[in-house]
Amino acid sequence: VRVVESGGGLVPPGGSLRLACQASNFTTFAFGLYGMNWFRQVPGKEREWVARITGIGAKTTYADSVKDRFTISRDNAMKRLYLQMNFLTPEDTAVYYCKTDSFDHPWGPGTQVTVSS
Repeated sequence: VRVVESGGGLVPPGGSLRLACQASNFTTFAFGLYGMNWFRQVPGKEREWVARITGIGAKTTYADSVKDRFTISRDNAMKRLYLQMNFLTPEDTAVYYCKTDSFDHPWGPGTQVTVSS
């Protein structure tokens, strides 16, 4: 199993970004069995959970810090996970990672999001 994040970049405060996570070495059936998560990490700080979506996408949950600004979604046929981020603030600056619910599955390399004017 492998996941690779993309879509990060530099954006001004108040802007938007859409992150994507491509899973590989998964069948589409297997991908749909796992809940998927987004995490983020700032250098020197612990990795922070951001959002989760169930295997079939029926339920989503968010950290309070991103609720009503971020939207997690998934396309099981394409084995992709997304994070739509709106109304970004400098506090959202971090490396963002996607992760399955399984402790056995590895982390991806992450994608850098920088919110700055």
